[in-house]
This record gives sequence, C-alpha cells and structure tokens, in this order.
Amino acid sequence: MTRLTFDDPRALLADLWSVGVNAVRGDTCVAAALDAHGVETPDTIIAVGKAAGAMAQAAFDRFSADIPSLIVTKYGHLDDLDLPATADLIEAAHPVPDENSLHAGSTLISWVEGMGHDSHLLFLVSGGASALAEVPTDGLSLDDVSSDNVRLLSEGLDIHAMNRHRIARSQIKGGKLLNRFPGAKLTVLAMSDVEGDDVGIIGSGLGLVTEQVTADAAVHVVASNAIARGAIADAAAARAIPVQRNDEALYTDVTVAAQRIADALRDPAPGLYISGGEPTVHLPDTPGRGGRNQALALLLAERFKGMPAVTALVAGTDGTDGPTPDAGGYADGTLWQSEAAAHLERADAGTYLADHGALFTCGPTGTNVMDIALVLVEG
Repeated sequence: MTRLTFDDPRALLADLWSVGVNAVRGDTCVAAALDAHGVETPDTIIAVGKAAGAMAQAAFDRFSADIPSLIVTKYGHLDDLDLPATADLIEAAHPVPDENSLHAGSTLISWVEGMGHDSHLLFLVSGGASALAEVPTDGLSLDDVSSDNVRLLSEGLDIHAMNRHRIARSQIKGGKLLNRFPGAKLTVLAMSDVEGDDVGIIGSGLGLVTEQVTADAAVHVVASNAIARGAIADAAAARAIPVQRNDEALYTDVTVAAQRIADALRDPAPGLYISGGEPTVHLPDTPGRGGRNQALALLLAERFKGMPAVTALVAGTDGTDGPTPDAGGYADGTLWQSEAAAHLERADAGTYLADHGALFTCGPTGTNVMDIALVLVEG
C-alpha cells in the first residue's frame, strides 16, 4: 500500500479549500446561471449580500454596465472588483446592522417600488443580507435591531430560528421587499448559505417571491455548500488523495461538531475528510477575538492531541469568521496547550490561534456558502 504523506499539509488544505470556494464564486455561478436559464436583459440589477459585488459583476459582463444597478454589501467586499462607476454602492455592517444598513434597506424599497409596470428586475441575493439591509417595523430603532442581533448571535441559535425572529421585526424580510415590485418580470438568483438551500431563509428571505407577487417570476439557487465540497472532492481525487468522508453535518453547536469530526477519525483511513455547514456558538457577555470557525479549529486541536498525522483547516467560505477579518484556523496534534481552554471559555480562540501561527486569513472571496472543515489524515 502506498503511504500517504505531504511536505506541507496546511498548504495542501488551503489549496483544496480554495478550489471549493472558486467553484462557487459569485461571478462564476451567476454567469453559468444566466446562460443555463436564458435570462433576458433586465432593466435593473439589484444585488445584496456578502457576494453581491461578484454576483453583479457577472451580470454586467453578460449584459451592460449601463444598466441601473444597486449593490449592497459588507465593508471591504468591493475593494478588488472593477465595477462600473454608474453602479450605486452601499457598504454596511455585518453581523450587526449599523446606520448604513438602514440606509440600504430604505434604498432597496425605493428602487423596487420605483420600477415600471413593464420592467424586468434581476435580483441577486447572498448570505449576509440580513444584517446589511434592514427596515425595522414601526416603533423599532437601530439600537433595538442591533441589540437584538447581538443577543441572537450569542445564544447559539441556528439560522432558521434567528431568521424567523428577524422576519417578524422587519418591513423587507420574508418576501416583504419583493411584494412591493410592480413590474412584469422578476428573476432571482440566490447563493445559499443555509441548510436546505431555502430562498425563504437565505438573507432572511430578502429574495423570497410570495403569492402576492404578480410578476412572471423565476427563482434559482446558483451556488451551495454541496457544490463547493464536490469540487474539493474532485480536486483531491485528481491528486490521488482518497476522500473518506464528504457530508454536510456541521449544523450543531461547535463542541458537538468537533466531537463528531473526532469520532469519524477513530482509527482513521488515510485521506481527506470533508464536512460542511454552519455550526453555532454560545458567547459570553464580552467575547474575545474569533468566530465559530476559529472556535471549532481550536476544539479540534484539543481532540487531536498526540495525533501526529492529522491536520485540519476550518474556514468560512466568504473569507470572514464572525466579526473578524480572518476566515478560520488550522489544527493539528501539536497546537493544543493548557492555556487554550481559557481562550475557548472567553470566546477568544482567535487570539490563541494568532499567537501560535494557526490563523487562516484570505480576504473576501466573492462567495458565501457557509463553512467547510477539511481534515487530512496521513499514513
């Protein structure tokens, strides 16, 4: 039997992870969808979410840079894009809304309501839209919405529970935005960052088309975690790396997710173990540095103690992890030391990973299909 060994397991994992991310970039998947579904030239383009810039870029490349367009995305997620000067750009905060989020929400309403009765709207939505654009129900302030989001994020709720709450307190979520569209044709292309790829959950249903919409409407999910994981599996197979596991099983608390991954590695066969999804995490009142991926990486390091042939990379496909510029972190059998437990207790995994050279930072990726955990077992 050929022994499976690598000179730089971290570099290999980063390369495989990038293959998956590139397979679901906003420009790549939107371009393919426009061709596959024969989307006609729209009168207006609206893109909302962390991948809004990349998604809109594909529409401009296919149609025209002169089409009226509104792009709402997270701060810093437009820096590497060459978007037309005619596009209206709004950058706002994520994961907790700010003043620009309210400006984005009211602008979305104005653009949608202001379209003509014979018009065609191309609406592009990706994860992160929940915080990036908001119009609270009457009587709620920005402070109310922001504190609500902080509480929801800290309680470790899954995305379905959080979005049900957000929809009830919003004038644009849950299909309420597109209910205002008076035009004749509506095309929605959505990038999924939720379990089940439900457009009613992506961005808290900002791109949902309800029965109240009278336009001829078509809705397509154009990118998902499964597509990204499939591309990684194909890339591994092309390098003669056996794929021992490929599933979407991270929809649970980070501690449970870490144990599930560790359980799959008892007497493991050499090769690549791929997991996807979006775990949850409970936060203290004053959390430290990090996000759910950094926490999961450090929890894996605890379970990998004394395992010399195991290396992991856990990272958010959008290139950010919680309120940090880092995507996630690495783990292996040497990373865990006794002081790591206190960092986990303080939700400060990022500081520990930074101190030990185990952070993974790549910048905005132009996509958002949740998280991917890769474990490479040599031997």
